[in-house]
Amino acid sequence: MIQEQFTDIIQLIKQSRSNAITAVNTEMINLYWNIGQYIQNRIETEEWGKSVVKELADFLQKSEPYLKGFSDKNLWRMKQFYQTYKAFPKLSALLREISWTNNLIILSRTKSVEEQEFYLRLSSQEKFSSRELERQINSGVFERTMIGNSKVSSVMRELHPDIKNTFKDSYIFDFLNLSDSYNESDLQKGLINQMKNFILELGKDFLFIAEEYKVQVGYSDFYIDLVFYHRGLQCLVAFELKSDKFKPEHLGQLNFYLEALDRDVKKQNENPSIGILLCKDQDHAVVEYALSRSLSPTMVAEYKIQLPDKHLLKEKLNTL
Repeated sequence: MIQEQFTDIIQLIKQSRSNAITAVNTEMINLYWNIGQYIQNRIETEEWGKSVVKELADFLQKSEPYLKGFSDKNLWRMKQFYQTYKAFPKLSALLREISWTNNLIILSRTKSVEEQEFYLRLSSQEKFSSRELERQINSGVFERTMIGNSKVSSVMRELHPDIKNTFKDSYIFDFLNLSDSYNESDLQKGLINQMKNFILELGKDFLFIAEEYKVQVGYSDFYIDLVFYHRGLQCLVAFELKSDKFKPEHLGQLNFYLEALDRDVKKQNENPSIGILLCKDQDHAVVEYALSRSLSPTMVAEYKIQLPDKHLLKEKLNTL
């Protein structure tokens, strides 16, 4: 149909605009990098002091009054930007794939090059807005990811050797605003109503399929709380939600659901389904024992309905 051809033209226009925005952003980051390098070199040779940078900002304002973003404060940020990353050329491309605002957020909110690289890669991959990036840092996603992935069944590791950092050991659902007496139904409804924030917390490779997903085994119907598809792993992901502490019998229920998905729902080109048990709390020894004999690709994760204490997360990460 002719309308489909018109739609192709719209896609070409959108792609061209996107390419143009990317090119402009890359050139802007190059400019800020070069200015930062120039200032750093002048200061290192003791040709410039702090007052000279202020004079430069005033000169730029008078000479080019329409230029924005070149105050003395921003010029110092460009110097800090160059100084921070000049010894890490492997990060060069990542710096140019995200906005200047997100670069500044990462620069000001992180302490180590490992943490900086983590958020640079995450921002580039997930195309975070500045607000989304701020939330990820506030929720301690770096610390949680580095600490995590320990409560994964051996079958999961065998099927997906590169599973590291795909799932977290704990998830933060501070956007739900649940009461103290919530139940599993409240949790499920809250996550459905806040699907955008839920997927942002999970990772944007997750595609939502259904809630209360029905599988029929024999003459009985069973309902899986939430079912997603993971583009990177190319498999179905079943989430079971528990409003209480982890119990070993929870895994039996989840394993049953995975068997039903793999026999009756999974397509031939897809990998075996993965099960995620989200619990309010867990005894780590009990989880380890339960997972050691699990014959399915499963993992157990905690969730919190309030932002974590980042200081405690950093202490735990340093201990590990």
